Amino acid sequence: MAAKSTEAKKTTAAKTAKKTGTKKTAAASKTAAKKTAAKKSTAKKAKNLVIVESPTKVRPIKEFLGSNYEVIASKGHVRDLPKSKLGIDIANDFEPQYITIRGKGDLLKDMRKEAKAADTVYLATDPDREGEAISWHLITALNLPEGKYKRITFNEITKTAVKDSLKEPRDIDENLVDAQQARRVLDRIVGYEISPVLWAKVKRGLSAGRVQSVALRLICDREEEISAFIPKEYYTLAANLSFDGKKRPIAFNYLGKGADPDGLLTRAETDAVMAACKGKPFSIDSVKEGSRTKNPPLPFTTSTMQQSAVKSLNFSVSRTMRVAQQLYEGVPIKGRGTVGLITYLRTDSTRVSDVAKAAAADFISAHYGDDYLNEKTTAAKGGKNIQDAHEAIRPADPSLLPSEVKDQVSRDQYRLYQLIWNRFMASRMAPSRYDTMSVKVKNGDHLFSASGSRMAFEGWELVYRAAKKKEDEEEETDNNEAVFSVKESSKVNFQGFDEKQHYTEPPAHFTEASLVHSMEELGIGRPSTYSPTITTLQKRHYITKEQRSLFVTELGEVVNSIMKESFPEIVDLSFTANLESMLDSIEEGSNDWKSIIRNFFPDFEAEVKKADEDLEKVKIEDEVTDIKCDKCGRNMVIKFGPHGKFLACPGFPECRNTKPLLIKIGVACPKCGKDIVERKTKKGRRFYGCEDYPTCDFMSWNRPVARKCPKCGSYMVQKGNRIVCSDASCGYSEAKTEEESDD
Repeated sequence: MAAKSTEAKKTTAAKTAKKTGTKKTAAASKTAAKKTAAKKSTAKKAKNLVIVESPTKVRPIKEFLGSNYEVIASKGHVRDLPKSKLGIDIANDFEPQYITIRGKGDLLKDMRKEAKAADTVYLATDPDREGEAISWHLITALNLPEGKYKRITFNEITKTAVKDSLKEPRDIDENLVDAQQARRVLDRIVGYEISPVLWAKVKRGLSAGRVQSVALRLICDREEEISAFIPKEYYTLAANLSFDGKKRPIAFNYLGKGADPDGLLTRAETDAVMAACKGKPFSIDSVKEGSRTKNPPLPFTTSTMQQSAVKSLNFSVSRTMRVAQQLYEGVPIKGRGTVGLITYLRTDSTRVSDVAKAAAADFISAHYGDDYLNEKTTAAKGGKNIQDAHEAIRPADPSLLPSEVKDQVSRDQYRLYQLIWNRFMASRMAPSRYDTMSVKVKNGDHLFSASGSRMAFEGWELVYRAAKKKEDEEEETDNNEAVFSVKESSKVNFQGFDEKQHYTEPPAHFTEASLVHSMEELGIGRPSTYSPTITTLQKRHYITKEQRSLFVTELGEVVNSIMKESFPEIVDLSFTANLESMLDSIEEGSNDWKSIIRNFFPDFEAEVKKADEDLEKVKIEDEVTDIKCDKCGRNMVIKFGPHGKFLACPGFPECRNTKPLLIKIGVACPKCGKDIVERKTKKGRRFYGCEDYPTCDFMSWNRPVARKCPKCGSYMVQKGNRIVCSDASCGYSEAKTEEESDD
């Protein structure tokens, strides 16, 4: 029994020891797990944080930088001026009163948590004034202490560019921030002070802006110029001549007498030239051979990209910028991950980095030959306020062909990338060369000429020819290769004259492309403002787009009239351009941003007060008509809507009946004799049509008058200060009467 008891004790002790060992092992495992977790936690805290603007940049940049970097997006601005009030302390030297943007609270909470856990916060917002300001606001919003944050920028979202930016961090550029603040404060003051005047004098929902009001004036001025244009008659005369017995004639255009070209203004002058040449022989006066070169185009800036996309791709400016943003932020490409296909899209510089030049040269040499390399780069013409902040718009990797990404991107992305790639490659290629020939013939004292050209070396046009043909607004007029067969000894055979009557054309309506070009030429706005300016004008129904042309609406005319009368300085082209130069001087550090506001505000405030008083009489009231409402029988009133005037029931909201307002102009329809009325297109453009539409389809863009043309009997219309025949081939015009001048 004693032995069994001893054995039992040993067994129990062994079990106890085993349990104890198990517990010790478990404890040791827990301790090890805690240490591992602590190490992981420490590793997580040691990570660097990169903050970008757009969520679409997060994934590719995270892939470039690896696990030691966390990447998050601010989704644009996190602080701004309040919408509910001016948000600028005028009495306290125009100090902005920034608040957290509504809806950004949770995002900021998460960002603060990430920033607190990181050793270093890299502010990687866009490389422009706006991006610099966003980084500056993030420092305050995230409570980042001095020394914890660094500013980095990159012009393209590629692994090389992003990693290189980390090697050259910098401080916040206070000059860039001040320039953005000055623009923001100026725009807020102008918009928040003038808009209430428009609400009181016209209708609620309208707006005015420092740049948009000038753009509207440009469009209105062009419309007035078109309306006032009086066509002038002129003629062209060509002599059809063949040489050395060949049957196919070559058209030689009339130059005039002697060395100075003369224009043919009338039929009588044209007939006199033909009569003077009749029966007399034509002989060769001179044959000149030569050559000319066509330099490659410059790589795209924001403005030229927008213009080219409108012409070549039929993209609107806003569509172009939206697609370009997608290409810049990155798209998934097989074998490369998500990468940005183009460099930063908001730039007014044509500068190209040495790395990109070398990559393009390698590609051109390998695919086209060394002859196609450009030894001398075309220089940009000096423009207004070119900042050269970063590169031209180009492919991030020139070796990535559009054909290689075609099946991996959207159709819009492919077409715009192809346009940018072609343009950049063409800009790095040699000039194209043409052989030229100019031949002059004479008949007595009268000179005629023809010229031709043929390509000797394609150069950059090998890549960009298709795009060039679509873009060029002016067709080639001197590529008649038949001229090359003419020699000084050639015998001339006259086959007849070809005379044509023409009328001068009015200036073309603005398109989005030509408006952007004009704004850039005049120094109005910046690359980042062109698209939102045009979008705002359309959204407010100040302008409308039909086909590609922009037209001002009646509402736009009213707003422009108020701006010109009461705020002439705001819509003055020179003043606006000078203001842009002053904003640039702030960016350069040569001007204080508040001094510009101090100089601007007193005169502007006086204009606002004066407008409040003087424009009281122009407020549009509801005008009661004798037209009964079909639904309730009340007399309908005239309202002013986004597309101009319309009829509405005064019983709103109980009765919501509306009708188009047909304004009779006191002129009979030339087709059916009923009244002509003023109408609007669906997009708000004014025209004149028969009240019996659609039975009668008469319409005119110009206001008809009551009398007929004394020359041909057609109806006549107003054009500026003249009354002209509606038949352009007639060409009759006369001054307005006093009654017509009052219309």
